[in-house]
Parts: sequence; structure tokens; C-alpha cells
Amino acid sequence: MIRYGKGKKMENRTNEVTRRELFRQSLAAGSAIAIPAFVPATAVGRTGAAAPSERITLGVIGFGSRSRYNLGGILPHDDVRCLAVCDIQASRREAGKKLIDDHYGNRDCRTYRDLRELLERADIDAMLIGTGDNWHAPASILAARAGKDVYCEKPCGLTIHLCQTLDDTFRETGQLFQAGTQRRSVRNFVAAVDKVQAGRLGKLHTLTASVYMPSIETQWLPGEPTPPREQIDWDLWLGPAPWRPYNPAYVAGRWRGQWDFESGARLLDWGAHTVDLCQWANQADDTVPIEYEANGAQITARYANGVKLVLDCLATPFGERPGWTQELGTCPVRFEGEEGWIETGDSGGIRAQPASLQAELEEAIGPRISGLDVADHSRNFFDCMRSRQQPAANSQVMRRSHIACHAAALVWLLDRPLRMDPVRERFLDDDEANGLHVRPAREPWVF
Repeated sequence: MIRYGKGKKMENRTNEVTRRELFRQSLAAGSAIAIPAFVPATAVGRTGAAAPSERITLGVIGFGSRSRYNLGGILPHDDVRCLAVCDIQASRREAGKKLIDDHYGNRDCRTYRDLRELLERADIDAMLIGTGDNWHAPASILAARAGKDVYCEKPCGLTIHLCQTLDDTFRETGQLFQAGTQRRSVRNFVAAVDKVQAGRLGKLHTLTASVYMPSIETQWLPGEPTPPREQIDWDLWLGPAPWRPYNPAYVAGRWRGQWDFESGARLLDWGAHTVDLCQWANQADDTVPIEYEANGAQITARYANGVKLVLDCLATPFGERPGWTQELGTCPVRFEGEEGWIETGDSGGIRAQPASLQAELEEAIGPRISGLDVADHSRNFFDCMRSRQQPAANSQVMRRSHIACHAAALVWLLDRPLRMDPVRERFLDDDEANGLHVRPAREPWVF
């Protein structure tokens, strides 16, 4: 096990507890976290598979379909070892343990109901967070405060405030964060952005990001008897969300679309990916658009450099509305400049004009790869854990692209144009919009 900036592996339990408390105190005092200046060659795989003492150790918080999918790309990494899984549902805890144990051919994976108990483990370096949306930011913040690096599924925060707080926390603690916006590490998207930034489209003027049609559901499902806590910890499942009666459909996935549990009126489901790619293409990772307006099935925004961002709202979650998006797979984007354009999506294919640009892109991309693949994105995260460089979708990148999405969602919700100060990340002359930067949260999950 490698300890990043936390000293050597503890010799016994007593020392481990003492060091954990000292570490917490240093975080509370705002102390910088030491980073090793040298990493052994074995730790970066130069001499083959990593030795057990040099492996990155991983815990999982929330075991559903996304964590299962992510682990499909993570478990094959020889220098990473998954040690534990946490979920509020007993059935999911056991399913996660089985998947991990079967991969390693042992029974060593520990299970936890409460993420706070998992975060107490000083022998775990990083967390994979695959909970529902309402837990992404709180779990990430708690993990950073516990000295863990984090790979977190998107959307990473239910509100502008939580996205800001998450980023602030990771910068203050020195921990690393990778948003699960894995298309930053997928070849066709990378190649498209590279060409835009190299000026192959001439002066960039329009970016188009496909998103779901925004929607909000606030009506509660009928209340049913609450199961025993060890079977399903309903109070912990709700976490920071307002209390409501238990219904099994929520924990089975019916939380999607519910205002209390999902980000930005569903707009961030795809927007966290596609707006992020547009931000990247526009070299706008350190800013956000300054003007936003909703018009039917489109939300438009404008950056200070004059580039227009179009959020093209699909009528259904899977793009059944005819149009440019249909042939490109999920999460398609389009980049337009004065001398050409590029379109690409999760099919791995790409379309571009002029024809010479199309040929360049096809050569650069090579064999197609699905935009859903997470192997390269997780590899980027683990490599950065060793180098202590910032990952491709770090907390600051996430902050700006998510805020742009949240601002667009608020334009749709309030049904009026909004202007934003990109430095202060506040709307201009609109107290109501600024009031929606944050939502009430239940104790002790207030950040």
C-alpha cells in the first residue's frame, strides 16, 4: 500500500489511530499535506506489476450500476487493489463484495453500511464514489477531509454552492479529484478538441452540447414501511436531502428526476459531459459563460470571448428526436468555426468539414472506442495519484463546467435571461437566482 503524503504504513492499530487524529488536526488547521518527491520505479509499473506494498488501495462508496461499470475498467489495473465497498443496502454491499472478491479470487473485501466508518480506514488511499447524485458532493468532501483522493461519478454536486465547496475542499486539503466525465480521456473527443484548439476550424464561434430536456418532479411516492436499518438505511440514503417517507422505488433508481435528489432538472445528466467538452474546446476551463437564455428546446449561452454555447435539449433521454445527434451515439457535441466544423459522439465516429480535416481526425483516432469506457480515465486518475499532478477532470474543471450547466438549468426554471459574473460566480441583479445557488440540507450533512 502506498501512502501519499501521510508517512509510512502504520506498524500497529494504536499508532494508526494516533496518526489519523493528527492528520485530522492538520487538516482542521489548514496545514499543507506533504507530497513525496520520489516514487519508486516499481510504483509506476516500470518493472512489471506493482508489488503489494506499492499498490494504490481503493474503497467504493455506493455500489450500483455505475460503480459496477467503473470497476470493470478499474479492477484490471495491476497497481490498484480494491479493499472495501460501502452501501446503505445490504444486497448491494454483498453484490459489490462478490464482484471484487471474485476478481481477486479471495474473500478479503470488507463491507460497510456507513461511509464514515469506511473513511476511518487509514490503509485506503482513494475512494470511488458511485452513489446517487445527492451524495456525490458530501461523500467527496468527507473523503477529502479524511485524506483520500476521489474518483466521483457525475453530476458531482446538486447545486452551484456544492460544486464550489467541493472544489474549495480539494484545493485546501491537497487531495486529488477526478470527475467521472470520462470523455476527456476518450480518443475521438480528445482528437476533436485538439483540432479545435490547434485552430483547424479557424476562429471558433459556436459550440453545441446535447442535453436532456429539463424536467422537475416534486410529488412524493406513496410511503411504505421502512425496512430495518441493516437491510436498507433509509435515513442515511436520504443523507442531506429533505426527509420523506420510504418507498422501495427510490432506492431502486426512481430518485431520478426528483428535484430533491437530482442535479439541475436533469440537464446535467448529459450536460456534465457535453458542456464540459465544449468548455474544454473553448479553452474555458477557468471560466463560465456570462449570459444565458432559454428558447424552447434550446438554451443558449455566451462567453466573454464571444463564443456561443447551445444546449440542444433532446425530447427523450436517448435522442429519438430526429436531427444531427441521432447518428453519433449518446452525448454528441458539435464545434463550429469560420473554416469548418466537427461533430462526434459516443459511437466513436466523427464527422468534419473540410474533407481534409475528416481524414486527419480518422487517422488520429484509429480504431473506434466507446465514449462510455472508463479504463483510460481511471488510469489518468491513478497515474496522477502517483505524480500528484492534477487529473484531466479535476475539481476546478468540474466546478466551471457544472456551474455552467446549473446556470442553464436555472434559466429554464426561472424562464428569464440571466447574466453571470464569471469571477464571483454570481448572477447579476437577480437575488432569486442567486438564492438557488444552495439548497437546505439536513444535519449533519451541511457543507
